[in-house]
Amino acid sequence: MNPLPDDEIRRRQRSRALVMALLLGALVILFYAISIAKMA
Repeated sequence: MNPLPDDEIRRRQRSRALVMALLLGALVILFYAISIAKMA
C-alpha cells in the first residue's frame, strides 16, 4: 500500500475543512433564525 502524495492529502483536508465550515455556518444561521422566531 503506497502512501498518497502530499498534494492529494492537502486537497482532501481542504475539502473537508470547507464542508465543516459550511455546516458550522448553517448551524449559526439556524440558531439565529430560531432565536429571532422565539422573540417574535
